Amino acid sequence: MAAPRYKKLVDAFASDIRTGRLAPGTRLPTHRGLAAREGVAVVTATRVYAELEAMGLVSREQGRGTFVRDIAVAAGHGIDQQAVGTDAVDLTFNYPSLPGQADLLRQALREVASSGDLDSLLRYQPHRGRPQDRASVARHLRRRGITADAERILIAGGAQHGLAITLMATLNAGDVVVVDALTYPGFKVIAHALRLDLEPIPTTAGGPDLDALEKLCATRPVRAIYTMPTLHNPLGWVMPATDRTRLAGIARRHGAHIIEDASYAYLVEDPPPPLAATAPDITVYVSGLSKSVATGLRVGFVLAPPPMVPALERAIRATTWNTPALTTAIACRWLDDGTVDHLEARKRDDARARQALVGQELAGLPLIGHPSSYFTWLPLPDGARADRLTATLARRNISVSTAEPFTTSTHAPQAIRLALGSTDLDSLRTTLRTVSQVVVEDAYA
Repeated sequence: MAAPRYKKLVDAFASDIRTGRLAPGTRLPTHRGLAAREGVAVVTATRVYAELEAMGLVSREQGRGTFVRDIAVAAGHGIDQQAVGTDAVDLTFNYPSLPGQADLLRQALREVASSGDLDSLLRYQPHRGRPQDRASVARHLRRRGITADAERILIAGGAQHGLAITLMATLNAGDVVVVDALTYPGFKVIAHALRLDLEPIPTTAGGPDLDALEKLCATRPVRAIYTMPTLHNPLGWVMPATDRTRLAGIARRHGAHIIEDASYAYLVEDPPPPLAATAPDITVYVSGLSKSVATGLRVGFVLAPPPMVPALERAIRATTWNTPALTTAIACRWLDDGTVDHLEARKRDDARARQALVGQELAGLPLIGHPSSYFTWLPLPDGARADRLTATLARRNISVSTAEPFTTSTHAPQAIRLALGSTDLDSLRTTLRTVSQVVVEDAYA
């Protein structure tokens, strides 16, 4: 059977892109232009470009057209952890670490080894964590402005696991979840795996567009709102207290619950009260110690309204049975003895020093971020393309993320995200200087 006409056009474009006959960044004809050139209907031309986009070979930009992607850069770069050479600088993921953390772990292991309950740590634990561990988290959250009963807390295997069990426990396939037009890629991965319907809303300089949220909730059956009110990833804003109150009111009026991701909130001094304090009856609060202490310490926690706790506990049982007792015991010791507070204060200072380097080395570029954050969002100048720039940097042993992994709307902006916490300061300065050079060169390529 002969292949449909549009399939032949897709195959021809794909061959030209993969062999380099159509170079990365090439602007393709408009839909009408392609239709006229090939003698097909406009709807057929639209279908050709849609299929090429689904294959990761082209990208569409609002108001500009359809462009050939640089296929040397995977479309999922920034969601999927890529292999980075030992001589490469990774600005894709954050692994913030401080001198002396290994010594802290050695000391903690010695203390646990000499404690009287070592044998109990080798057994199965309660699904939601031991009572004493949940009490440690409750005390920690009180220092964050959240009055939390330990009975509402569940220990998870990191914040990512906390998000996963929250979605598993509170939502069903097809449920509508509101997200920012740019959001944390790890949340997208879970939501897609669970077949949730993500509805993006635009953002302002200080948070989500609440007028757009109100309109969306009036037209669609929104079940949950995912938000990062304190240090948004990737944009770095902190939502004002008045907007938090309004967001909670919108959620209540429309019967939705709030999922508050506080993974990076520790980097902001004196933020407005968390949504979990403002609206504890409808907010699931998720955080962990991977960013504030160490990425290898996979301990997270979930604070939930009492009616949701049993379903969350079942989700933990279904996914991990219980979190590792040894690492949880170490983490809770550090929560209680002030080690976590000390490390968080040092990391705030460290992040500020890195942001200062960004300001120096990328001066003149339109940077978006927070002065004590471990990442920076860089919208690219007119003419620059994120896939081409990312491939150029990769050839110089620098790994960065494009906007695609963070995008929940139809079109990804031409922007890159720079994670600042995974290299030493001297290397970061040199790397940022190269990034600045490549961005300027690409804009005029």
